[in-house]
Amino acid sequence: PEPGRCAHFVLRKRRFCRMIPAPGRRFCGEHGHEEEQNDRKRIPCPLDPKHTVYEDQLQKHLKKCNSREKPKPVYFVQDINAGLKDVAEIPEKQVPLSSLSIEELQNLIVKLKKASNGLELHLKEQILSHQALQEALNDPKNGESAFKHLKQQASILGNMEKLHLLGPRRCFVEFGAGRGKLSHWVDVALQNVESVQFLLVERATTRFKVDGKHKRRDSTFERLQVDIQHLCLNKVPILEKKKLPVVGIGKHLCGAATDLALRCLVESYTTCCDGEDEEPAPKRSRAAQTEVAPHRPAGSESTMEDHKPVAGIVIALCCHHKCDWTHYVGREFFKSVGLGPVEFHYFQRMSSWATCGMGETTSKASTSEDSEDQTDDTEEHEQTLSRTESGSDPVQGMLSVEERKEIGCLCKRLIDHGRIEYLQQQGYKAALQYYTESAVSLENVLLTAVPSPSLIPEPTI
Repeated sequence: PEPGRCAHFVLRKRRFCRMIPAPGRRFCGEHGHEEEQNDRKRIPCPLDPKHTVYEDQLQKHLKKCNSREKPKPVYFVQDINAGLKDVAEIPEKQVPLSSLSIEELQNLIVKLKKASNGLELHLKEQILSHQALQEALNDPKNGESAFKHLKQQASILGNMEKLHLLGPRRCFVEFGAGRGKLSHWVDVALQNVESVQFLLVERATTRFKVDGKHKRRDSTFERLQVDIQHLCLNKVPILEKKKLPVVGIGKHLCGAATDLALRCLVESYTTCCDGEDEEPAPKRSRAAQTEVAPHRPAGSESTMEDHKPVAGIVIALCCHHKCDWTHYVGREFFKSVGLGPVEFHYFQRMSSWATCGMGETTSKASTSEDSEDQTDDTEEHEQTLSRTESGSDPVQGMLSVEERKEIGCLCKRLIDHGRIEYLQQQGYKAALQYYTESAVSLENVLLTAVPSPSLIPEPTI
């Protein structure tokens, strides 16, 4: 080992550990179990065996260990957005797609096409941009990957502007925020706008966050480290205090996270989840009152509905193969067309054929979807998918690459249509559109929703 460095040899790296041990010791704290000093023994931490602790200091360590269970924040409500779990509905064992016979696979494709009959499958192309990103888009220092993300973010902002969602006195909630780049560009677009709040929802600890770049007084950034499944927006202190209309946003919100976010916004957030007494109202009439005009006359009184508004939703969809029947918001739609959890399981797996389950396009998919704003497991998901789904024998002998791509797209549209119907039932005008070219991202569909105009009450004169 190098002088003053740990004496532990790391086999995987073929070198000695480079950590600096305490004075008088040969090993660092991580590898201290390799030596016993004064009969003191190091043992793996029971909370996280990746690190060790002196056995006689275990109780003291458990009180301050970073892996200990921390107090839940006030906005944590167990499974509030999880959906109703009917265990009887879900088969105990799901047969892998690759184990199906050709006949079973053909049956699934027939069911898929029958259920999709009459649906709007050809989406409108709405590739927009926004002046807030023009300087970055024209910067030659940005590489190809950064340029692709900038184009997507610019189009998302352009679609938000078209829906009149970029305005003052609003709270933008970014689900699956990662580094917070989407919120960053929304903030740049609203530089001269007052009273703008940002809530960045991300369950993982994220490195290289851009939150620190925002110093202006008119906008506030706050991170909520919580799974969307347990997030009760009603109890977030800044929303309780400010009473601002909410705009839900997300860039490549993976699989079931989209369903959890939709339920978080249009169900748990528009109903009273903190036990306050109020008279129950039908879903449609309640959702109809979710949008609040951003400009309110001074001194006007607010109602309970004004306190909990949702002005709009803009989410770039991603990873349909990660959807879950338990959390899926479109279950009623699936049942209405004669489908259930078994078909859903296979359709979600087949949806991967549209992007990275087609052999020759697998590497392209991994490249274009290696999102800088996602957690580190994004690429991992895609690699797993290409290994499991692209190698299913009955499919390769039965369908061409183009046919598989078409079926994969059909599965995606069917799952997304269930989300659209769900939002419509909740009183929203919802739509799907292509927001960027497939060369920029294979996951190029944007879901947007605003309260339905026909259901927004007219102002009294």
